[in-house]
Amino acid sequence: MDAQNDGNWGEFTWKICNFTEQKASRVCSEVFMVSGCKWRIVVFPKGNGTNHLSLYVDVPDSATLPKGWSRNAEFSLSVIDQIDNVRTIRYGRQYVFTARQTDWGYKNFIPLTKLRDPTWGYLANDTLVVKAEVSVLKVTPPVNQLARPTHNFDSYFTGLEELINAAGTDGVSAGSSLCHQDGALRAEIPSLEEVEKAMQSLKECLLDLFKLNMKERLSEALSTLSSARTGLTSKQKKAVETFRANFNDFTSDFLTFEQDNAEFELHKLQRDQRFSAMKKSHETHILYKQLMDDLAKEEEEIKRKMEEVKSRRDKLLSNWENLLVESEEAEWGYKDEQKKAAEAEEKKRLAEERMSRSITAWSNLKARFC
Repeated sequence: MDAQNDGNWGEFTWKICNFTEQKASRVCSEVFMVSGCKWRIVVFPKGNGTNHLSLYVDVPDSATLPKGWSRNAEFSLSVIDQIDNVRTIRYGRQYVFTARQTDWGYKNFIPLTKLRDPTWGYLANDTLVVKAEVSVLKVTPPVNQLARPTHNFDSYFTGLEELINAAGTDGVSAGSSLCHQDGALRAEIPSLEEVEKAMQSLKECLLDLFKLNMKERLSEALSTLSSARTGLTSKQKKAVETFRANFNDFTSDFLTFEQDNAEFELHKLQRDQRFSAMKKSHETHILYKQLMDDLAKEEEEIKRKMEEVKSRRDKLLSNWENLLVESEEAEWGYKDEQKKAAEAEEKKRLAEERMSRSITAWSNLKARFC
């Protein structure tokens, strides 16, 4: 692994040899350091439940970090095309790593078919080259303290907004003391016009902090209002100073809450979808069971009819066998009677011949004497 580290920024290149022979579903790089924080790259060679290469940046020592830790970092992950660097694939984003979400990356980084295609250079000599770039923006101090509850953040926002809105009814004391300051002091202390402009900017930011550039505008407004000598009541001044002193913690807490809430809503939606699918499956199961019961009844009816048909067939076969016996007896009797008839016919012929001779002799005798 090649590494470059420049303060809060680091670039790390990891070469994985014999990539297609990797047996493990999850492969981790060596740990590297950026801004005093430990990081590593996690690769799923066969995909994390998908047919794509999956890549992540991970906090390896999350279990040993103090409660309430967080790291706001910008990072990118790249798969290098070793034939043509122009075709290198790179994705990046900003993310706050916490104890609840210690890694972030891309489940569908590149299709495995494309990764293994030899016309591309992502697996030259069966070696995968992955590069990670990490820029640490903010690290929560490593002290064992409870994370600031989100409702505190909301209460500060609400209290600050109430004080700002009350400014219109309390009145703004536009004293003339500013006009008696010298030039240098006048350059450091905002004018009443700047205070009013900062107050208006603050109101707009309070409507939705995390719109584009809202955090920067809110920080500038708080900075201007904290330096103001006029235009704010003592309660407003105190609220601004309190919020500004905890600005990074509040925004980090709110961002963490937004991410955790988004994760909750996602899982809730997925849970509802799973429940809907489960309910649909149950309804289909009941339908299938009814169909199976109907088929069982049909099977019983068919079985009953088959028994009836078998009984009729057995009876028919029995009658047929009796008929064959009778037929054979009739045939044998016919042949026997036919033979006897032939013998009787021959005897009759011989008797007729003898009787003819007798009649002739009787006639001759009668002719002589009668």
